[in-house]
Amino acid sequence: MEVILKRLFAYSQYVTPQHLLSNCMGKLADSKQIWLKNALIKTFAKLYQVDMSEAKNSDLTSYASFNDFFIRELKSDARPITPELDSIAAPADGSIAQIGSITEQKLLQAKGIDYTLDALFANDASARLFDNGSFATIYLAPYNYHRVHMPLSGKLTQSTYVPGKLFSVNRTTSQLIPNLYGINERLINVFDTEAGPMAVILVGAMIVGSIQPAWLDKPASAQQIPPSHSLTLAKGQELGYFKLGSTVILLFADKKVAWSPGLEENSLVKMGECLGKIHF
Repeated sequence: MEVILKRLFAYSQYVTPQHLLSNCMGKLADSKQIWLKNALIKTFAKLYQVDMSEAKNSDLTSYASFNDFFIRELKSDARPITPELDSIAAPADGSIAQIGSITEQKLLQAKGIDYTLDALFANDASARLFDNGSFATIYLAPYNYHRVHMPLSGKLTQSTYVPGKLFSVNRTTSQLIPNLYGINERLINVFDTEAGPMAVILVGAMIVGSIQPAWLDKPASAQQIPPSHSLTLAKGQELGYFKLGSTVILLFADKKVAWSPGLEENSLVKMGECLGKIHF
């Protein structure tokens, strides 16, 4: 019965009006009606046991909207950034969905299910930078801190918005929806770093209102002109955020990183913690 319900949940999304539903939920989450936004925030915080002691603003009723609460900032000392020069900082709070090596241009989506670099990059030539490299996929749960930060200092060389579907991203859909990360909406950011090219890819999902890069004043879209290549962000600096959450995929080139021992599927991570070491 459980298997049937999981399949029903996953496959029903093929006929769900994904963007319409997400837009409607986004408007609800942006509502500034005091009674509505307070009810949404309090219910969510209680349901998911959100730790507000870490938040810069711990007063639930003071947030202007549910989205304002959802992308809450943390206290300056809540997420120390791993200080070693050769260490890679986790870009977000969440759990490891998959982590490992890219083999023959394939990344592991779930046990027995692969997808390709070309699908992830929408056939952009920059995919070749990561042939035989390393990847880590981090899933952000609803209760997590939803701002994404830089794993290493780097200069932005490419920022590409790829429109797509909005399938939910979780263990069930990753096991049942082929090429999930290659068909969902995403923002592909490539940086030049001390470890060579690094990609930080923000993947959209059902009910995710938007993906907001730190260098733009509005959510990412296909109509935007990519930012100047002179933009440089420091390790630990904010890269962007999700309005409602999804997934971050981190990529490095061949023989450039070694992931920390013990990191595996379902390992919990917090932004700023050491994910691995780079090879200079």
